[in-house]
Amino acid sequence: MKLSTPIINRGSGVGKFELTHSFRSHYFHLIWSTKNREDSITKEIQPRLYAYMGGIVKNHPAALLKIGGTANHVHLLICINSLDKFSDLIREIKAKSSLWIRQNYPKYQYFAWQEGYGSFSVSFSVHEKVKKYIENQEEHHKNLSFEEEFEGLLERNNMKYDERFVFG
Repeated sequence: MKLSTPIINRGSGVGKFELTHSFRSHYFHLIWSTKNREDSITKEIQPRLYAYMGGIVKNHPAALLKIGGTANHVHLLICINSLDKFSDLIREIKAKSSLWIRQNYPKYQYFAWQEGYGSFSVSFSVHEKVKKYIENQEEHHKNLSFEEEFEGLLERNNMKYDERFVFG
């Protein structure tokens, strides 16, 4: 099945093609932790929190493909059509979900996410592999800390960083 049919732009000469539409698909693996990596995302909170975060994503031209994590961090795999509001989307997910936790769980009235986040582009050809990785977070973290995982992702994605400023 053809996704787009190029047309010959007769005004520019034979063999010149012009797409009649723009096609965009951006997949991202997002990761951030709770402030000071506190174990605040309990089994009681987790399902409702993940559903709430998914609802925030739905209000944007984006889709949440997978969400998972542990008591101290969260992973999201999202597909977003336009990068214009990418940072705004992440900011909104973090701000609204932390407020939601504080309002719905008085025990966590001081809940907060870490200041920053990790964002890693994902090719469609490996997005199923990333989904499985996110799905298996509990098992994965039996032998690996969040810090080790995050630094490994930075290194595998060839991102330069200063250890002093990664975790605050």
